[in-house]
Amino acid sequence: MAELFPLFAASSHKSDLVSCEGNATLQTMTIPSRIINFAVTSVICGFPVVASAQSTVDDFLDRLANPELRNWEVVEEEVYQRWQISGSASADYLLRRGLEALEAQDYDDAYDHLTALTDHAPDFAEGWHARARLFAEQQMYGPAIADLQRTLALEPRHFGALVALGLMLEDMGDADRAREAFQAAHDLHPNQPDIQRLLNQVEVAEEGEAL
Repeated sequence: MAELFPLFAASSHKSDLVSCEGNATLQTMTIPSRIINFAVTSVICGFPVVASAQSTVDDFLDRLANPELRNWEVVEEEVYQRWQISGSASADYLLRRGLEALEAQDYDDAYDHLTALTDHAPDFAEGWHARARLFAEQQMYGPAIADLQRTLALEPRHFGALVALGLMLEDMGDADRAREAFQAAHDLHPNQPDIQRLLNQVEVAEEGEAL
């Protein structure tokens, strides 16, 4: 999973996502279904979870949703850059240090900086998303999904968070809900080939199981 994180780092049982029912487990860790369901239905159902004056990034996200957009790589990068701007120099510093530690696989230092960030700036979506990446890379899917919930509550169109959620659900054997997450990400970013590949992959796997 780690090699796919650049896609969604601004910068890893069966139920119906839309009806918000069911449970998901990994080994002995129980992940409340409400966490997974909330994370995806905030986009699928169009819930206006948090109202914010982020017209610039919203404009770029609107453009990114156009399936005929030719310069989508440029627009994608603009989105990533704006997602990393918190409006607080100290929060931006903590994010930068946390991501640097994460890239160096210094997970303790990354956890310290990113947890300080989420404590200091709980309304900064990218802080939660970065810490979700940290947890996911360590196969700690419960905390990762909880942080993705917070990410999507603050930024419902965070296609990277949806991809991360889909990858974890797929790894947990929940192909149905992984497909829902990938489809939601694809609807937001239809030109991204990695998202299309992940969606196709899980759909083919589901078709194979149905035969």
